[in-house]
Amino acid sequence: MPDINELQDFATQVRRDILRQVHKVNSGHPGGSLGCTEFFTALYQEVMEHNTNFNMDGKDEDLFFLSNGHISPVFYSVLARSGYFPVEELNTFRLIDSRLQGHPTTHEGLPGIRIASGSLGQGMSVALGAAQTKKLNKDKHIIYTLHGDGELQEGQNWEAIMYASGNKVDNIVSTIDLNGQQIDGSTETVLPLGNLKAKFEAFGWDVMEIEDGNDLQQVIDGLKEAKTRTGKGKPVCILMNTVMGHGVDFMMHTHAWHGKAPNDEQLETGLSQNPETLGDY
Repeated sequence: MPDINELQDFATQVRRDILRQVHKVNSGHPGGSLGCTEFFTALYQEVMEHNTNFNMDGKDEDLFFLSNGHISPVFYSVLARSGYFPVEELNTFRLIDSRLQGHPTTHEGLPGIRIASGSLGQGMSVALGAAQTKKLNKDKHIIYTLHGDGELQEGQNWEAIMYASGNKVDNIVSTIDLNGQQIDGSTETVLPLGNLKAKFEAFGWDVMEIEDGNDLQQVIDGLKEAKTRTGKGKPVCILMNTVMGHGVDFMMHTHAWHGKAPNDEQLETGLSQNPETLGDY
């Protein structure tokens, strides 16, 4: 396993990848991607037992499902730099006939992608199906998911959350990215989510929190702790506090960069705050 300094370098390079991907095509979602860089780095580089020799069945390995698929830039970067496909392919982000579309899809056959996740609110349902399949197959591996906080305004999530506990789906760890921002403003302004810890607990989940989801060590420790809580009769939820746009000062703490690309000058500023560590594509 890489040490914490190597993981920090990985995360810094991923931030550069995010900025460069969305800048090149003047479209994409940098804010949430930057905020979840530590999560993806921890998951794919340290915590999850996964196989880069990709197979859609995913037998005998942990699986990850991204529900808020618009943060594809961070997902693609981490998949590429973890060995799923050539890093140079990041150059094709959002181009016609590319395997790296704005929202991940499966028909292009991109390694690492198991569901199309452009429509919010559906990831939990798909992941529960995979989790129950692993149980039927007597596969002891875990399903990991990521969801946006604004995404929880979709009702289908709560049906799935209720189903998970009601059926004791205890081989799933679902992380909620609590950055408090969504496309039209803050979640508090658009539609307040209330006390999510109390809600998940009322729905029968084991709930834990990561105080600073942009502290790589905290995320690693949190994900490892969550893994120890699986297999005990309850699904596990992590409430992870992050800052949208983290790592690029002018993108932080605002919904403005939910789905907006930096111009040339802004790109240079962002890259200067995230020096090249592993080599640009």
